[in-house]
Amino acid sequence: MLDYESLKLIWWLLIGVLLIGFAVTDGFDMGAVSLLKLVGKTDAERRVILNTVGPHWDGNQVWFITAGGAIFAAWPVVYATAFSGLYWALLLVLFALFFRPVGFEYRSKIDTVKWRGNWDWLMTAGSAVPALVFGVAFGNLFLGLPFAIDETMRSEYQGSFWQLLSPFALVCGLVSLLMLVMHGGVFLQLRTEGALSQRAGRYAAIAAGLVMLLFAAAGLWLTQLSGYQLSVPLDGGAVLTPLDKQVALVEGGWLSNYAKQPLLMAAPAVAYAGLLMVILCCKVGRPGLAFIGSSLTLAAIIFTAGASLFPFVMPSSLDPNHSLTLWDVVSSEKTLGIMFWVAVLFVPVVLSYTAWGYFKMRGKVTTRHIEENNVSAY
Repeated sequence: MLDYESLKLIWWLLIGVLLIGFAVTDGFDMGAVSLLKLVGKTDAERRVILNTVGPHWDGNQVWFITAGGAIFAAWPVVYATAFSGLYWALLLVLFALFFRPVGFEYRSKIDTVKWRGNWDWLMTAGSAVPALVFGVAFGNLFLGLPFAIDETMRSEYQGSFWQLLSPFALVCGLVSLLMLVMHGGVFLQLRTEGALSQRAGRYAAIAAGLVMLLFAAAGLWLTQLSGYQLSVPLDGGAVLTPLDKQVALVEGGWLSNYAKQPLLMAAPAVAYAGLLMVILCCKVGRPGLAFIGSSLTLAAIIFTAGASLFPFVMPSSLDPNHSLTLWDVVSSEKTLGIMFWVAVLFVPVVLSYTAWGYFKMRGKVTTRHIEENNVSAY
């Protein structure tokens, strides 16, 4: 049987895997629809874009829902603190996401330029805004969120929505948005042809270059920020509360894990290698390899952020000692154990039918396909 400490680490990794799965799968359709007005120059081309992601976008969002459910079950204190303190930011994401399913269903109901143009803008916002907010949220984790925990384990949040929009957090938001735009552009280059495919590849390469610059800028900025460190190591196998620790602020402390474990430097190195792969493969017309590169980039950037924060999950700027770590916000050992075996049984099933769905829907979508299926295609 797995011990409590091992289960805590496993669920930190599993939640990270769910976030990476969401970024890689739902990321390409959010990125593709974010490019809807830039890459699609005509109504037929925009319909091509929508039909490349049409079979997958709603299923891909299950990764996001599953990640939220896993946080609720494995890290209940994080779930309660985040959903109460970041209420307006989460509502903004939710309201923006509403435009996606409604847009897919209603855009084609009326064949007028104004109707379809309005839905195109709404669907673009519904894809770009969540991508930006997710990055802003990650940026604020490095700055610390203004909350505190009382003796009954209730959190008190003392910030506002506008305080989340600090310069560093906005840079992280742009990294998030642009890397999904890159991923979506590569996917469109892979699934389309002709001028549409070329434009998508060009935007993907531009986005990859910008991600490279902004990711480096965020890393340099982190060296100037105060990072959180445990003053005394915690017993990972014990039952702990967020009040059972002492935390120190150290300038550049968010990079200390890389000094302790130099192998972690492989993560940002893979991210840069993936970005270079995207730029080169998009230019020479190898979208399949570019898609692998963009997927590796997304996974590596998310892992880099998680490795930098480790073991912190939600640092507190009001009282660093009340920060939430993976050691002290988890459910019981029995709950984590049951959930682990459920994940072992069902995750392969989910991956199998997801892969089968992508396999069955493979191939390119063309304007000819749209014209021949004018009634059924989006």
